[in-house]
Amino acid sequence: MLEINNLTVEVGGRRVLKGVDLKVDAGYTNVLFGPNGAGKSVLLMTLMGFSGYNVISGEIIFKGEDITRLSVSQRAQMGMGIMTQRPPNLSGVRLHDLLKVISKDPKETEELAESIDMVRFFDRDVNVGFSGGEIKRSELLQLSAQNPDFLLLDEPESGVDLASIELLGNTINTLLNRDCKCPGDRCRHGKSALVITHTGQVLDYIETDRAYILCNGTVMCSGNPREMLSEIKEQGYEECIKCKLMQI
Repeated sequence: MLEINNLTVEVGGRRVLKGVDLKVDAGYTNVLFGPNGAGKSVLLMTLMGFSGYNVISGEIIFKGEDITRLSVSQRAQMGMGIMTQRPPNLSGVRLHDLLKVISKDPKETEELAESIDMVRFFDRDVNVGFSGGEIKRSELLQLSAQNPDFLLLDEPESGVDLASIELLGNTINTLLNRDCKCPGDRCRHGKSALVITHTGQVLDYIETDRAYILCNGTVMCSGNPREMLSEIKEQGYEECIKCKLMQI
């Protein structure tokens, strides 16, 4: 589904990503760990094609095509969608109107809105005056309406109270597996995703396949998500950096 080869990116003249290599197979959900300032959000923004993220070298291959120079809208049309950590307020744009424009299945969108208690926000401007949890639910609703094949999720559990994390986690899991007829069908018909998480709480609700650790703008290592999360909690990221240096 996605292959990143030797990706180097500058933001504001500063090199943030340095030769990143990463892959997400079709139907798989991969996790991205890393300390603050490591470049995780920059990677997701670059993958989605936002301006200000200057690709110096490397390539982004999506569904077998090089999308490194494509626009945000072109990538969205190909089946890529993002849930950002700090989405903008859209004053003058009602949530219901936005959903009408982007929804591929209005009935399913309405049903999801009811299940996550977002119908009462339909006549309000997108994200204006929303709490942290309400913004996350609004973002998930919009993402579900788009129904992309590949999801970029930037810290979906951040700024959310404990009671809402379960709702968000279960909603993400449903979205990832919406086209699967059975658990074994995930590789063929499930969505693919790259998820940034600091706490790892979202892993209690979604099935993940591989984890990457990004430090100092470089992928240090990869492995089992839960094992790596446990190691990070015990040893911190400094051990990852030391381990990488020993391999060089």
